[in-house]
Amino acid sequence: MLKRPSFLILFILLHSAAFCQTLPDSSYIDINDFKDSALTAKKTFLFLDSNNVARLDNLLQQPFVPFSQTRFEKKRRVPPELVSSYAYLKIALFNSSDSAKNIYFFPGIVFNEILCYRIAAGNIVQYEGDGSLQGLCNFNLGPFEKKVFIIKLSFCRHDYNSLQPQLIQPQYLDRYKSFFGNRDENMRNVGFLLSGMLFLMTLFILVNYFLTPKKEFLYYLAYVVCMFLLMLFFAILGNYSWGSFTSFFSGYLDLFLLILGNVFYLAFTRHFLNTYHHYRLLDKAFKVVELFLLFLLVVFTVIHYFTSFYLIERLLENLMKFVVLGIGILFIVIAFKQKEKLIMFLAAGSAFAIIFSGIALALILLDVSVTSIFRRALFYHDIGLVFALASFLLGLTYKNRKELVEKIQEQESLKMDVEKKDFENQIAIIKAQQEERNRISADMHDDLGAGMTTIRLYSELAKNRIKDNPIPEIEKISTSANELLNKMNAIIWSMSSSNDSLGNMIAYIRSYSLEYFEDSGVHCRISIPENLPNIVVSGEIRRNVFLVVKEALNNVLKHSQATEVSITLERMPDGLRLFIQDNGKGIDFDKLRQFGNGLKNMKKRMDDIGISFSIENKNGTLITLYRAIDNFTSPV
Repeated sequence: MLKRPSFLILFILLHSAAFCQTLPDSSYIDINDFKDSALTAKKTFLFLDSNNVARLDNLLQQPFVPFSQTRFEKKRRVPPELVSSYAYLKIALFNSSDSAKNIYFFPGIVFNEILCYRIAAGNIVQYEGDGSLQGLCNFNLGPFEKKVFIIKLSFCRHDYNSLQPQLIQPQYLDRYKSFFGNRDENMRNVGFLLSGMLFLMTLFILVNYFLTPKKEFLYYLAYVVCMFLLMLFFAILGNYSWGSFTSFFSGYLDLFLLILGNVFYLAFTRHFLNTYHHYRLLDKAFKVVELFLLFLLVVFTVIHYFTSFYLIERLLENLMKFVVLGIGILFIVIAFKQKEKLIMFLAAGSAFAIIFSGIALALILLDVSVTSIFRRALFYHDIGLVFALASFLLGLTYKNRKELVEKIQEQESLKMDVEKKDFENQIAIIKAQQEERNRISADMHDDLGAGMTTIRLYSELAKNRIKDNPIPEIEKISTSANELLNKMNAIIWSMSSSNDSLGNMIAYIRSYSLEYFEDSGVHCRISIPENLPNIVVSGEIRRNVFLVVKEALNNVLKHSQATEVSITLERMPDGLRLFIQDNGKGIDFDKLRQFGNGLKNMKKRMDDIGISFSIENKNGTLITLYRAIDNFTSPV
């Protein structure tokens, strides 16, 4: 019956199927005495389900091939066209020990999903466990037990997946992880350092926002937070970590943070430069790019989570990156054309980011071997990002300082306007007072002066008619009218604004003094320096100084028994000094009754207008008045 061709073919097919499910002892790896890590790749079988045909019920019929015979043995990176496919690894393990053992199976990096199965009796594929979270499978074998395991792998949705099956003894797992981590230790340290700097930037921006709440601070804060998280996760995960979160970050979150951060950056730039008012074309371009990037990000998310079209997803990712690069270059060109200092800060930051990103891209495309941190693309990406953020922060600080200066200048301008208005009001009041003084003095001169002159004239006529029989009352009327007329002339003189000058005051005092001592027997000498300063002396000062001089001259004539009196004005470096000196008997300071009220009034008048007053005996009586020139313009 074996000679029949059809039966022979059937026998060969059944034998081949049975052979596929029954592995020879040489295909098993003894986990009790396992030392050669290269042995794992040699005895691991691979099936790439590029057509998505494998199921648990037909998985054993799929064409598994030895891993060592695939292209992944030397170049382990998975090509983009296979990223959407499932990969299945099959490995046979044997425990030669008389006690139960466990061992870890590491398939490579990095996978969204790692599901572990074993082939049970009757060639049934049974679920063994999920190693997605840890990034590896934990296999348990009893004493002298043989097991065949199948590992289903779902690749991370990026271009840097690798297949490198390894068996790891439990006691070496921590050392293995440490070895992987140490391969990226320098980059991790740099990443933590730079992310720490970004964290400090975040705190600085928060403080500034609370001090001056502006939208641009919020957008910049959101941008820095996105970049901080991006850099921090890069530092924590590196290029040699595994697990579900690493897959989530590498396949989706890193690009999401990058694009969302750039959207916030564009919004920050619009508010920072006030593009709506200053750069309308740039404002429209930024708004369009913001919406376009958000639209692409939504489409990217839908394709990533709800389809298996990785090549389209990859195309969208590159498109978003090129859009960000293009708008950055456009912004730099516009900035250098504008040559405005504020926009140059942002242009410099964009230039830093583009230049260092270009270096990182060149290292990736040239596939430069990583022998130091300076050959790492991530290093240049992070450095460019920090320089860019620092430049943006400098621009933000410059703008705040500029706005603060402008605000202070505006406040000072408003303050000066208020002060100017107050000054103008004061000038108007003073002018009105001067006009009123001039009017009163004119009325006094025209009306009261004329009336007093008439009284004096009539009293003199009456005296002449009755000179043979004088009447004392008429004599008193004449004297009082004469004194009142002199006082009124002094008041009119002090009130008239046309007399508000030092020269006029000195001339009036000189005229009054010479006239006062005329026919009195007292010789009056007056010494006045040439080129008196042309300064304003208010009516109050002129009046009080005149009254003090008048009182002093009156005391000389009535009480001093002097034959000479001198009035001397001296110009000092910082003021003027007036001396009134007589050659009389001087003052007895122990007996001041006769001068008491007069001297007190004289001193009080000078104190009221800020002029120092002193009286002393010096070959007679010496009265000294002194005041700084700057204080003559207004009373104290």
